[in-house]
Amino acid sequence: MSSSALVGGTDIRVRDVTVSDDELIVALMDGRTIAVPLAWYPRLVDATPAQRAHWEMAGAGYGIHWPELDEDISTEGLLAGARAPRGSATWRSS
Repeated sequence: MSSSALVGGTDIRVRDVTVSDDELIVALMDGRTIAVPLAWYPRLVDATPAQRAHWEMAGAGYGIHWPELDEDISTEGLLAGARAPRGSATWRSS
């Protein structure tokens, strides 16, 4: 593992992603798991289970991309508790 894969001594690159009907769950290379409400990401809420399951690593592993949905989420944003931006075409209050 290169030093560029480490942030604050931990490796926050994506290891695995699971999307349920209610949560986005991201396993990181350092062993942590982040779970956030799916309602934070309206494009994922509105997607089919097959579309949610079709994700790719992006940004050298520091992000997740859903090509069919044009959705991108970074691990840094997840760790900071960032939701889809207000005012975006896909944002709605929960």
